[in-house]
Amino acid sequence: MSCVLPVAATSQEARYKWDIGVGAGMSGYVGDANTGFPFRHPGAAVDIFCRYNIDSRWGVRTQAGLATLSGNTADMDNVLPGAMQYSFKSTVYDVSVRGEYNFFPYGIGETYKRLRRWTPVLSLGIGAVLSGVDGKTFAAMEIPMGLGLKYKASERLNLAVEWTMTKTAGDHIDGEKLSDLYLIKSSFLKNTDWYSTITVSVTYDFGERCVVCNRKD
Repeated sequence: MSCVLPVAATSQEARYKWDIGVGAGMSGYVGDANTGFPFRHPGAAVDIFCRYNIDSRWGVRTQAGLATLSGNTADMDNVLPGAMQYSFKSTVYDVSVRGEYNFFPYGIGETYKRLRRWTPVLSLGIGAVLSGVDGKTFAAMEIPMGLGLKYKASERLNLAVEWTMTKTAGDHIDGEKLSDLYLIKSSFLKNTDWYSTITVSVTYDFGERCVVCNRKD
């Protein structure tokens, strides 16, 4: 005898395994040419990403992005060695893999599943960044750290806003001229550049999970 029995999703399941999306917003820089508010000289940021939803709380996201950055030492209170003045514009390209945690079980479902249409989100990842400054290209590892808010507009459509601070393992986001200004050798913890983005994104869910089981007696 054989039968097919429907099985309801548990509170930890997400109905769709994947979502894909795009984001756009504002970018900023913190480093030797701007030691304060990262969006003093705002640029533009765009990204594309694909997320694997492990369950309603956890996900893994692969992302590629582009951002424009700029800075000007004339805006700073600090005086550089030799009263040096410097400004720059750069374009950065990055790829990363990020783990995500939803504060609430995220999704649309029956009340007993305790799913919510909105949730705050934390993310942490690792990646690589290329920066183009003054006709030269520099590469470094990076660690993006994000805080956001997601909202499920419909069964498959998601909206989100996210603020990300990204620490780079290099000191060349702003070019070579500002490297090791104070004779302090750069390391992962010291004298490295940061960049930040605030983006709004939209994603589409796909890859519906199987919600039936097959049992043979």
